[in-house]
Amino acid sequence: MRLNEITDVLEAIAPTALAEDWDNVGLLVGDYEKSIKRIMFTIDLTRGVFEEAKNKKIDLIVAYHPPIWEPLKKVVAGHGASPLLYELIRSNMAIYALHTALDSARGGVNDVLAEMVGISDAQVLAPLKSQTSKTCKLVVFLPENDLEEVSEAIFAAGAGRIGEYGKCSFRYQGTGTFQGSDATSPAVGRAGRFEQADEFRLETIMPAKKLAPVVKAMIKAHSYEEVAYDIYPLMDVPGDTGLGRYGDLPKPINFDILLDTVKKKLKVETVGVIGPARGRIKRAAVCAGACGTLFREVIKQGCDFYLTGELKHHHALELQEAKITTVCAGHSITERIILPKLAQRLRRECKELKVSISRQDRDPFTWI
Repeated sequence: MRLNEITDVLEAIAPTALAEDWDNVGLLVGDYEKSIKRIMFTIDLTRGVFEEAKNKKIDLIVAYHPPIWEPLKKVVAGHGASPLLYELIRSNMAIYALHTALDSARGGVNDVLAEMVGISDAQVLAPLKSQTSKTCKLVVFLPENDLEEVSEAIFAAGAGRIGEYGKCSFRYQGTGTFQGSDATSPAVGRAGRFEQADEFRLETIMPAKKLAPVVKAMIKAHSYEEVAYDIYPLMDVPGDTGLGRYGDLPKPINFDILLDTVKKKLKVETVGVIGPARGRIKRAAVCAGACGTLFREVIKQGCDFYLTGELKHHHALELQEAKITTVCAGHSITERIILPKLAQRLRRECKELKVSISRQDRDPFTWI
């Protein structure tokens, strides 16, 4: 499969438009036209993960945390903020990051945590606010003879995907008018004359970051000397995507039983507990990794229990004062639970690929 076909699948799983503004998700290194045979999932790109990828002849590393975070001024062997980046490029590997796009997406890491805890009908703690320009609509006017060729060109460049559906568009027929100067060579009619032509209006959508290659492909496939097209930024409607999840359990459960479930599912023996270490849990909340001030929404929603990766000290004190039983299981530990599900989905949707999970990827902390 080509890399652009795989990134389309990853985009459907965790749309990059869902990522936080400060984040850096999507394809970070690579050539969209490259043929991909082997993919490896990891939370972090470390030296051990990179060496494992080289040994396995991996073509694409899909990392949860972006290995390119702050702006890079240079990429030099053995120097700078990302010494592995130079070697990654030399090894002809691509890397794709998911991070907060996967946090916010339905079916992502927070939904998996909510299911693990036993939350029924999980609600979003912090729904995404309306945003513009991360998704846009392209409208182009063209003759019927160009319709299929232009459509296929823009779909191949990254347009027309809505969730699990590809090649999405809307078309309707109308009349276009124009009058070119004597210096023009119109594909329809004659220069210097007012013309009316049967045309189609073709509409489709795409991530804003794919706008440039889509427009380039559209113009190349179009037969007109001057292509008439419009671009509209789209506003995302807040809904069932965003950070964190909360909801009621089917029936109240003792904290010690819930804690045993969490430790077993996350494969840990030690966790940090804040607040009451006893009692019955009726309403729970989860948020993978580090969730900043999102804990205040946990308090607002009247939750008895909160599972997260890590907290700042003064945030832990606020939860303690609110008497909310809170479990900190480790930043990457709360995220790693999603990797087997991601690998399983890629194997199902991209059967010709060899998909693996890194064995060298592990939490940087050793709890003694």
